Amino acid sequence: MIFYSFKITAFLILIILVSPLFLYSQDVDIVQYLKQIERGRVDEVKSELTDLKIEYPESPSIMFLDGVLTENGQTAVVIYQKIVDAYPNSKYADAALYRIYSYYYALGLYESADKKLIQLINNYPESPYIKVAKQNKLPINPDIEKEDYEVTRTNSVQTTVEKPGLDYKFTIQAGAFSNIENAKSLKDKFENSGIFSEIKEKQVAGSVFHIVYVGKFVTDNDAESFLKTINEKFDLNGRVITIPK
Repeated sequence: MIFYSFKITAFLILIILVSPLFLYSQDVDIVQYLKQIERGRVDEVKSELTDLKIEYPESPSIMFLDGVLTENGQTAVVIYQKIVDAYPNSKYADAALYRIYSYYYALGLYESADKKLIQLINNYPESPYIKVAKQNKLPINPDIEKEDYEVTRTNSVQTTVEKPGLDYKFTIQAGAFSNIENAKSLKDKFENSGIFSEIKEKQVAGSVFHIVYVGKFVTDNDAESFLKTINEKFDLNGRVITIPK
């Protein structure tokens, strides 16, 4: 399984402390469940989560709790991105965005992480997670101040520096297109949902195809688990493959 590299206990303590500041009358209070997780009672919360998701299917707080309990990082990112996109004013939207940022940074996807930090600062300028992010990261440019983050980096190039010690062997082939624009469109959909994606060319019988790959995984079980998520979310028929050399 792929886990977040930052300390989950410290993160949950911060959420518990700031949650009362962002209460919304029509949402579910999950602080009690976060406290249970912080105390190590994860299985108890997982057993309650199924019923909570049925009872509150559109609750962004329950979605956030689901993300916290999801062990596959890339699947969790999809959950968090849904909160940011569909419920930007919910009480855990900034926390969800911070989790996405942390996931990208942990994997060494610094350009993607930087974009999420820019979004966090611009959209949630009072969020306590901005300070946490700046304290715990090694920025691309350590001298960058808040004002500099206001400028969106339209010319940034996606870099993929894999986390030391992890041997990424699998990816998902999400689509193959003869038209590069169709491939870029699918790649953009993934990236807009906070999921790493890339395009590579492949020649087949004299024709050039643009292959869209999504995600990188250490085990095929991780990849198969995430495959179900993206097939359902994006109405695809992807397949798990070993990462092409």
